[in-house]
Amino acid sequence: MSLPDLMNQAEQLSLQGQMLAAIELYRAWLDQCKLDPMRFVALFNYGTLLGAAKQSQEAVTAYREALQLKPGLLQARLNLGHQLELLGQLDEALLQWQQVVRELDISPKPDIALQLHALNNLVRALELARRYDEAEAYMVRSLQVEPDQSAVLQHYVHIRQKQCKWPVYQPIGDVTINRQLLSTSALAMLAAYDDPALQLLAARQFVHEKTQAPVPRKPRRVRQAGERIRIGYLSGDLCMHAVGLLTVELFELHDRSRFEVFGFCWSNDDGSPLRERLIKAFDHHVRIGHLSDEQAAQVIEACGIDILVDLQGLTSGARPNILMQRPAGAVQISYLGLPGTSALPTVDYIVADDFVFPPELEPFMTEKPLRLPRCYQVSDRQRDVGPPLTRASCGLPEDKFVFAAFNNNYKITPEVFATWMRILTQVPDSVLWLMADNRWSEQNLRDQAKVQGIDPARLIFAGRAFPAEYMARLALPDLFLDTLPYNAGTTANDILWMGTPILTCSGKTYISRMCGSLLTAVGLPDLITFSLAEYECKAVQLGRNPKRIASHKRYLDEHRRDSELFDMPQLVRELEHALSDALQRP
Repeated sequence: MSLPDLMNQAEQLSLQGQMLAAIELYRAWLDQCKLDPMRFVALFNYGTLLGAAKQSQEAVTAYREALQLKPGLLQARLNLGHQLELLGQLDEALLQWQQVVRELDISPKPDIALQLHALNNLVRALELARRYDEAEAYMVRSLQVEPDQSAVLQHYVHIRQKQCKWPVYQPIGDVTINRQLLSTSALAMLAAYDDPALQLLAARQFVHEKTQAPVPRKPRRVRQAGERIRIGYLSGDLCMHAVGLLTVELFELHDRSRFEVFGFCWSNDDGSPLRERLIKAFDHHVRIGHLSDEQAAQVIEACGIDILVDLQGLTSGARPNILMQRPAGAVQISYLGLPGTSALPTVDYIVADDFVFPPELEPFMTEKPLRLPRCYQVSDRQRDVGPPLTRASCGLPEDKFVFAAFNNNYKITPEVFATWMRILTQVPDSVLWLMADNRWSEQNLRDQAKVQGIDPARLIFAGRAFPAEYMARLALPDLFLDTLPYNAGTTANDILWMGTPILTCSGKTYISRMCGSLLTAVGLPDLITFSLAEYECKAVQLGRNPKRIASHKRYLDEHRRDSELFDMPQLVRELEHALSDALQRP
């Protein structure tokens, strides 16, 4: 059989869904035609079929032989990298893609599409491996080749936020700062600007680029007399994740005489006790990770869901096209996952309260507020807390005032960090305890401290810890300092549960008012400020007056568990009432 005949027959078999037969055909030809001068073409096609059939090791062998025969076959080298990555051989995969880039760099007429493919593979893999500096360098190279790459720009902005590389927005060749701003992801924008219009713009851009057109609303399900309301929760974070940690007791406390509770889930099966507890909390736990968005929507529709609560929003792993299909005509509600507008036209409401969603925010939210009377945020009163820790065991001084800020490093802005440095200047016998996300952010923050006249040794960085130990750490500082515009949410809930006060600055956006909502509900509204100047002044006053801190801690010790913030049975009843009310609205 000639090579063209082989390729034609194999293609026909593949089109008929007979992938394995096509593979066997190539294998037989390769066994028989070892000296054919075009053998490398057959090996390349054979490797492609093997990769599609998830036979990565065999595909690697095929691509390596093809490259021995034709070293300049860069598409084979590119594909070889993919298969090596799937086999867990990341460093070897990176070498293959770097070789593609090097060869195209010296080519008089480089294949731009191939060059971008290789560069962006390097970007993606290095970012996932948390090798942020290398990933950023390849992003810059990719953007110099082709400036009009919104997806690369999104990652460029966020990776600089993660490293605390300021200013975040820097010109790159023909890529202006304005272009970077317009390409900033919805999540990155929440941390960048306390501007509801910019946050809406970023969300709308996501919807424009990554979602399908919404389907018309379907008729709502007609419930029989006495039939329970069916609530479906939609999430990829029902595991050891902030959303899973907050919601587990909510699912457990739903009134089963009135509600039937479904969990539609594509979460990581992390094997944690929390994951097991979450699964048990649902009447029906439905895995949809293996389904397409269309199939998942059909499953939800078949379950007859009355109210679909999206716990994901536009965050990592989001599947907004499920919501764009309006499964079963359900009322669709955003909650917790994205503390801001999603701009999804098929999401009707966002769970809120009067503090976190003031009336002046309504023009910038595509969702209507579904207001709870006290606090929007649920929590878990059974969270795991480890044995008490000492300051010494965590590298903290026993005799100094300990400020702490445990929000993720990408939420720290230059303005907030400068405020923290001024606070340390005015409270000289103090230190700042921070979360160590990565070595670049740690070094950059130390460098910034030095620039602002603060001894870098006064910044103490804590590594990651298991949840129980993490919770125990939260009892050690004197005062937590919140970030703006991306407030602490789950972190603030944990901090207050452990009896430590947190000072916040509330802004103009939903996300910048989360901590203020929690402080109001726990009974400490005096720890809410409304400008960074006021925030700085209050932090200095508290840092110089440990007796006031002791008073706040005493209050939390005596009253927090009975406060409106942690009265979960009542909060769940209020949420159920709001959900039922939404179902009755036109």
